[in-house]
Amino acid sequence: MAAIRKVVFPVAGLGTRMLPATKVLPKEMLPVVDRPLVQYAVEEAAAAGAEQFIFVTGRGKTLIEDHFDRAFELFDTLARKRREETLAALEAAMPEAGCFVYTRQQEPKGLGHAVWCARHLVGDEPFAVVLVDDLVHARTPCLAQLVEAHAETGGNIVAVMEVEPEHTARYGIVDPGEARDRLVEVRGFVEKPAPAEAPSRLAVIGRYVLSGEIFGILDRLPPGAGGEIQLTDAMSRLLEVQRFFGLRFEGRRFDCGDRLGYLEAIVALAMERDDLAAGLHAALRHYV
Repeated sequence: MAAIRKVVFPVAGLGTRMLPATKVLPKEMLPVVDRPLVQYAVEEAAAAGAEQFIFVTGRGKTLIEDHFDRAFELFDTLARKRREETLAALEAAMPEAGCFVYTRQQEPKGLGHAVWCARHLVGDEPFAVVLVDDLVHARTPCLAQLVEAHAETGGNIVAVMEVEPEHTARYGIVDPGEARDRLVEVRGFVEKPAPAEAPSRLAVIGRYVLSGEIFGILDRLPPGAGGEIQLTDAMSRLLEVQRFFGLRFEGRRFDCGDRLGYLEAIVALAMERDDLAAGLHAALRHYV
């Protein structure tokens, strides 16, 4: 089974749910404790064995590129001031030369279109897609769990979680088949169904391992919901010729494109830090 060497990060979105903070600052650069969201996503992909990191960007997203570049003045200042620990942390976050690639989604045509923009960089091999807004806090990184499931099944894998019935209209929902342990066979996908029409409560969240054949489908796919090219629609067509599985991943997912989800992520991750937990716990007692 081919390893998953390439990961696509669609980061061209406008982040309208987090305005006005995201008017100038890309939503992917919003900090959770002391690291931007995009760094958590990259570290997760690296832990899953990724070798090439492909960012599908848009206007106003150059801060993402700058974050993963070497800031000579800052590094030099930290070295002269003997801030070895801080400098080492920054050095550890630096990518290997040539493994980060950037391409543009020039129009906001949906997630499927953003993934399609990476077609020439991925080629025909299996690859992963990581949505940066979905921060998954887990002992074993979520994407690593999907890559392991892909190696076991040979099929396409999506991360799934149960949602409340009234929330099915926010997600792509799985029509489930046979289940085994944490894996469930996927018989179909329904994009944002009303609760009464949802085939299950299993929602797809922002982690995918997909066959390169999906690019040919996206190439011919007409606009779907919202007038956009929907990745879910392309997966439904790929399902006609290839197997799909949903993985009930281990860990907790935070929707950091939502104000409440973002705040929860900050609290949850800070409470696991030895240098922050006690002070934050004491501070929170004033409010709850």
